[in-house]
Amino acid sequence: LPAAILARAMGFGGGSFTLDAACASSLYAVKLACEHLHFKKADAMVAGGVSRPDALYTQIGFSQLQALSPSGRCAAFDRTADGLVVGEGVGLLILKRLEDAVACKDPILAVITGTGASNDIEGTLVSPASEGQVRAMTDAFTAASLTPADIQYMEGHGSGTPKGDAVEIAGIHSLLRHFGCPETRLSIGSVKSNIGHLLTAAGAAGLIKTILGMNEKILPPSLNFTEPPE
Repeated sequence: LPAAILARAMGFGGGSFTLDAACASSLYAVKLACEHLHFKKADAMVAGGVSRPDALYTQIGFSQLQALSPSGRCAAFDRTADGLVVGEGVGLLILKRLEDAVACKDPILAVITGTGASNDIEGTLVSPASEGQVRAMTDAFTAASLTPADIQYMEGHGSGTPKGDAVEIAGIHSLLRHFGCPETRLSIGSVKSNIGHLLTAAGAAGLIKTILGMNEKILPPSLNFTEPPE
């Protein structure tokens, strides 16, 4: 229904759907949108996420999961990380096939050359399975004909929960070993330290931050970082 309301208001006619993949929702929406364009089911797609959670639900729920930051600060990938901070926001992207965007003389801010996804059965809401993360990242790099040695920056999930961040860092190390470049120097960051965890819109926020950073040639700093975990 939410996507259908938006589609009707904007006059979109190519179909619409709403999905729930927890914190991966908006990125998964972008992945599905890319597939629709690839198979020419549509000529343009609007994809992303909206997050305006009920404060009582998130505070109680994440407290029970021991995932909420008692200090009220998100310190992603830092030794002092003590949990996540909930944020609110919307992140939407307009996607088209590259040749169509060029033909229409649209402003092109970024090109998606590969995506990856995995069914993370073993993980939890706080600590995903490292194997699933590595599989998704490997598929994305392979689809893009790239390796981690070809990039300089990776926008992470980086929720600020010690368990989740540790799994993510371990996954990145495994990814580097998989592609035979374990000594690669790679900057990582998380927009959650700047705006909080947008839950269903978190992926879109990170993607938009990275795209804006590329276009402005500025790497936005991750806040509250002093030193990595032991």
